[in-house]
Amino acid sequence: MSSETMKAAPAHATRWLDLTAIVVCTLAWGTTWFAITLQFGLVDPVVSIVYRFALAAALLFIWCGLTGAKISMTHSQHLAAFGVGLFNFAINYTLVYWAEQRVVSAIVAVTFAAMAFINLIVFRIAFGQRAPAMAWGAALLGVLGVAILSWNEIARADMGAQAKVGIAMTLVGVVSASLSNVAARRGEMAGAGVAASTAWAMAYGTMLLGVFALITGKTWNFSFTPGYMLSLLHLALVGSVIAFLLYYGLARRRGYAAASYVSALTPPLAMLMSTLFEHRTWQATALVGIALILAGQAMLMRSRKPA
Repeated sequence: MSSETMKAAPAHATRWLDLTAIVVCTLAWGTTWFAITLQFGLVDPVVSIVYRFALAAALLFIWCGLTGAKISMTHSQHLAAFGVGLFNFAINYTLVYWAEQRVVSAIVAVTFAAMAFINLIVFRIAFGQRAPAMAWGAALLGVLGVAILSWNEIARADMGAQAKVGIAMTLVGVVSASLSNVAARRGEMAGAGVAASTAWAMAYGTMLLGVFALITGKTWNFSFTPGYMLSLLHLALVGSVIAFLLYYGLARRRGYAAASYVSALTPPLAMLMSTLFEHRTWQATALVGIALILAGQAMLMRSRKPA
């Protein structure tokens, strides 16, 4: 076997691993938009998030124990995990849950489609990373594609004061999620393992939200309805444990902008879920939006990792 063939084999395997991670994360997070709506009602959103990430962290620590992954981390690795827990699992997810109570999910999805674009800016500032022009173009295509895909629902949305608050929450959530990627990158640079650092990050996020819930006087109750319990299990296991393990692995191989482009891929699936369970209808322009989103993903997969 020639040296060129030997080099091509690992690259081919990595490419398939990347594609698998993208598909699974898209399927996972594309269904969580609907699952989150099943969490509303009896239980306060903050308390629901505490349940979600407490369960997810426990499952990840069990996974680390079963696979022999090192759970202990250094001070710098814990500091990075705390940053991920604060910015992503505490601030970002709380704002997403609150925003979905105030504005239609399509607007939340469009805003989050900009995360790949925001990541390029944030990583340029934080690490001096120079992303290729193709990556910038791909991120822009993602935002444009999701906007066209969701335009009909956006146009019909009530843009009153409550909706504007929801949009503001979503914008802050996107920036917070990008900052969490900076913290995750610092954890990677410090040598933290994906599973252990994600488990600790979820544990820190759970702790911070738990303290917030106690200080603000949230009611600690639980809904034993099938819808709430099944959606909680899906959000914890599929939308948190599986998706974030694959997401952070993808980010380390392809860069965080490429990984965060999943946020542009999830709206088409989220709209399909809405069609199936909420009887929403699609416009013909949605096909144009999907084509732009997929074109952006193809461009990102072909672009090199930021230097």
